[in-house]
Amino acid sequence: MQTHWASPHIVQWCQYLLDSYAHWVRQELIDRSGTPLEQAERLFNSTLVLASHGVEDDPVLNYGNQTALDLWVMDWQQFTQTPSRLTAEPAKREERARMLEQVKTRGYISDYSGIRISSTGKRFQVDKIVIWNIHKPDGTAVGQGAMFSAWKYIS
Repeated sequence: MQTHWASPHIVQWCQYLLDSYAHWVRQELIDRSGTPLEQAERLFNSTLVLASHGVEDDPVLNYGNQTALDLWVMDWQQFTQTPSRLTAEPAKREERARMLEQVKTRGYISDYSGIRISSTGKRFQVDKIVIWNIHKPDGTAVGQGAMFSAWKYIS
C-alpha cells in the first residue's frame, strides 16, 4: 500500500492545511499531538472527508484523505490530477465557483451544502461543509480546503 500522505511535501501541506483551519475556524481539525508525520497520518486516516486544491486558475485537487478517496472512488494519483470543479455536477459548478470566491474574501465558511458526484457518477448530498483558505506561515495563499463529516447518496 502506498503512503502518499507520508511524503515530505504532503506532510508539509498537511501542516498548512491544519494551521490554516485552526486560524480561521478557531479550533483544531484533529488532535495535533505528535510529530507532523503522525498528524499527517491521523489526518489521512480520519473519518472526516478532507480535500484541498491549489490556487491555479482551474484549481486541481492536491490532497484527499482516505475517506475522500473512497467517497469519490479514486486512487491518490487520479484524485490529485482532477480539477476540483469536476467534483460537482456540471449544473452546480457555477454555484460552487461563487462559493469559493466568497471563501477567498471571508477566509472560511461553515454552512455550505451541495451535491457532489463521484468518478463513477454516483451523486451524494453534503451539508455543513467547512471550506477555508490555506496559507503558508508568511501569509501566502496556497489553496483552499474542504471538510465535512456526513453525506447521503441520492438517486
